[in-house]
Amino acid sequence: MSPGSVTERLHFFAAPYTPADRTGAGGGLEEDGEDIEVLELPFADALAMTRDGRIADGKTIMLLQWAALDGPFAPAPGGR
Repeated sequence: MSPGSVTERLHFFAAPYTPADRTGAGGGLEEDGEDIEVLELPFADALAMTRDGRIADGKTIMLLQWAALDGPFAPAPGGR
């Protein structure tokens, strides 16, 4: 990613869900060419994967950072 040459704007959506919310093994609309694979793992494992290079995608790393700093895995206010 090169901020000086890329003007792409991304929008992320994050929402809580439970296993009961899932309606199938994957997702997406086949007629739109979507084939979404669902991968669930513990948050600490996902962070470790950014450290060792198994997750190298900048968008995914930004979402994990948001989750750690301001999202559902952020420390409680005043409780670091």
